[in-house]
Amino acid sequence: MTTLITGAGVIGCHTARTLAARGEDALLLDLRPAREAIATIVDSPRVRIVEADVTDFSALSDLIAAHGVRRIVHTAALLSTAIRENPLKGIEVNVMGVANVLEAARHHALERVVLASSTTVCYPTFGDFHGDAFPEDFALKSISHRPGSIYAATKVTAEHLALLYRDLYGVSTVSLRYAAVISAWSGPGTSVPGRVLSSLVGPASLGQPSVISDPYVVWRGGEEFIDARDCALANVAALDATHPAQGVYTVGLGHLCTFEDFERAVRLLYPSLKVELRTVPTGGFAGFAHVRHAASDIDAAARELGWRPAFSLAQSVAHFAPLCVASTAHP
Repeated sequence: MTTLITGAGVIGCHTARTLAARGEDALLLDLRPAREAIATIVDSPRVRIVEADVTDFSALSDLIAAHGVRRIVHTAALLSTAIRENPLKGIEVNVMGVANVLEAARHHALERVVLASSTTVCYPTFGDFHGDAFPEDFALKSISHRPGSIYAATKVTAEHLALLYRDLYGVSTVSLRYAAVISAWSGPGTSVPGRVLSSLVGPASLGQPSVISDPYVVWRGGEEFIDARDCALANVAALDATHPAQGVYTVGLGHLCTFEDFERAVRLLYPSLKVELRTVPTGGFAGFAHVRHAASDIDAAARELGWRPAFSLAQSVAHFAPLCVASTAHP
């Protein structure tokens, strides 16, 4: 059985690696695959890399038929910065890409489609939420809680399309809302948590103070993080789940981390770390207006997918920090 993974980024590559490690074939699709960077994560004869565009339905359908694909993990997307620069392209990739994957799954009667979503779909409601754990099926005011970015709007759309294809056409879909993903690699694309890590680790590895002047990498209150490797494990768990009835699940640590928690995790590696804050955060993580006070409820993922996070914040920092140092030394 072959699983198609769209998007050969950090999460897609780790997903392919996990599948290959248990003896399964994976097809890693990307429009412009960074082959050298991919090889640093997964280098297995069971993983084939193909160049293709998820916005091309005919090419996607032909690929599924030619390689005997039975399942899809869809991670291909443009992130917020790229979408702000080219919103039309971002909407095309993030919405029509999902529509093409779902329609191809319907056409070929695939066994399962797993879609990468984001907890940013929930961020606008944080100012009104007063519970202890944030549920997937949260209360939403359609206007005042509208998405805070085009990226988040595309993820909301993707989740609803997936549920509709499940309800109307019987396509087995699972959407995973990743928390803020901690990762680092030599390929393109940098998450905000990756920027936080680099801003602390890079200077510390050189014995220099970490000067924080970017308001996006410091925050008030807490934020929920997740290791890219845990995202991959969640993807595979979602492929395997026998009855994912809820359809949408949060993939996070289940507890909040402050900027100071991030500092402490880095200081375990670099005890002499010194941080100079030259910006004062006014809101939550990555510039969002609302400060977060409740972590996500991840019990549904444990109950229906059999997944719980394997890596703590400190373990994630320890794993990805050397990659940040390498990228600093060889830009």
